[in-house]
Amino acid sequence: MLGDSVREEETVEGMQEEEHDHDDDGEEPEYDEHVWLSLRNASVLTQALAEALAGLDPGNADIYRSNAAAYAEKLAALDEEYAAAVEAAPVKTLLFGDRFPFRYLVDDYGIDYYAAFAGCSAETEASFETITFLAGKVDELSLSAIMTIDGSDQRIAQTIAGAAKAKDLKILTLDSMQSASSAAAEEGMTYLSVMEENLAVLKEALQ
Repeated sequence: MLGDSVREEETVEGMQEEEHDHDDDGEEPEYDEHVWLSLRNASVLTQALAEALAGLDPGNADIYRSNAAAYAEKLAALDEEYAAAVEAAPVKTLLFGDRFPFRYLVDDYGIDYYAAFAGCSAETEASFETITFLAGKVDELSLSAIMTIDGSDQRIAQTIAGAAKAKDLKILTLDSMQSASSAAAEEGMTYLSVMEENLAVLKEALQ
């Protein structure tokens, strides 16, 4: 449930499928470009890359396909861990005091969500109405955490926490990999390692 048009609760709650559907006025839907944040999408992309490489280098086609199959197994195993964690979690909603690039991830596991901004909006200031609405949702849903993404100054999340009645709210960060660097990769960061860390954060947020 996107928080970029938080005028009334019913407006926000009616927006959950908006990005995948055409608007009533015939405008094109807004798509989330962050396809890599779904393990299931990553598996599809892995297979596509392997086939493309096999086509370019037929002599090593078996190696590309074998490596892709082995990697797909790791993705599938982590996908199962995500699904099991969400199924066991007492809370099924994430609230982002930030931008929201995780549409594919939450859709994969049936997680509800609210966010100050849709996708990677260029907006930097959340309205008073948005802050008030999100703070109210924190209290209504008894959430223990407000989410941010990597690189965030957490200012909006802190403002929401200050406006909520709940105390001791945690501010947690999910890594969208948008700020990943070659230096981090050299230090051992991989797609799987980031998604494993995100799973640990998700488990904490859904408590």
